[in-house]
Amino acid sequence: MGTLQPWLWVAGVLTLGCGGAPSAVSPAPGDAGDDGQCAPQFKPAGESRCTVTASSLDCPPTISTVGGRQVYWQVPLGAPPAEGWPAVVVYQPSYVGPDETWSGSSSAPLGAFNYMLMQALLLDNGFAVIAPTTANGCCWDTNFPDYDTSSDATFIPELLAAIMGGQTFGPVNAKRLYATGMSSGGFMTSRMAVSYEGSFAALAIQSGGYATCSASPCDIPALPADHPPTLFLHGGMDPLVPVSFAQDYHARLLAQNTETQLTIDPNATHEVLAVAPQDVTCWFLSH
Repeated sequence: MGTLQPWLWVAGVLTLGCGGAPSAVSPAPGDAGDDGQCAPQFKPAGESRCTVTASSLDCPPTISTVGGRQVYWQVPLGAPPAEGWPAVVVYQPSYVGPDETWSGSSSAPLGAFNYMLMQALLLDNGFAVIAPTTANGCCWDTNFPDYDTSSDATFIPELLAAIMGGQTFGPVNAKRLYATGMSSGGFMTSRMAVSYEGSFAALAIQSGGYATCSASPCDIPALPADHPPTLFLHGGMDPLVPVSFAQDYHARLLAQNTETQLTIDPNATHEVLAVAPQDVTCWFLSH
């Protein structure tokens, strides 16, 4: 599980981790090297699904229907690995559906351009990206009472079955399925550990917290013993989701020796952090 690392300041971002540093990208899709560095790169034109500049991005997705909902997705260019693509399920924030996160400009609010860059960087480093929509156009059901009777509780098993079936999204490596999301999508990412134990290799929770949290302070119950390694990214000045949500969740994972890392940008509010593309990609490459 690794040992507790000290607080680190990197470009104004505060990081507390447990476990070794992510490894470098290797030539194999979705794999990490062993030299202690992680530096995922965008691929040049003609080798990528995406067109990325300093101020704009375009990644044309494929749109499929699963359980009556649209799912936006794409796989890297080229042939998949023999065991299938490692894949990342990206859960949308409230009111910002995946129809808005596959193309756009750097002027997008709340760091949305960083979300787009994250998806593009994941694709360029060998991950399939699968972005489902909510049922109500707003948010995920995870924070509300009676999740087990919600539409999401019906939909997520259908989505997982479609991913593992290998038909809708192409071949996927069942041992390398990951999840991330921001805000409501961050809470839904936690739900993957709570209700779908054993399905995900690692998680990255952005501006969110434990699956059922809706008010501060948040009561976090006993966590699954096999809770996936989890990265937290949060703004220190977030007025909507208190940074304590991430801090308390991170502390509970540390207490049970689950690998985890917390990164706080002290000047950020409720937004996708600038480090998200690099940090999320590295976290998944190293797990």
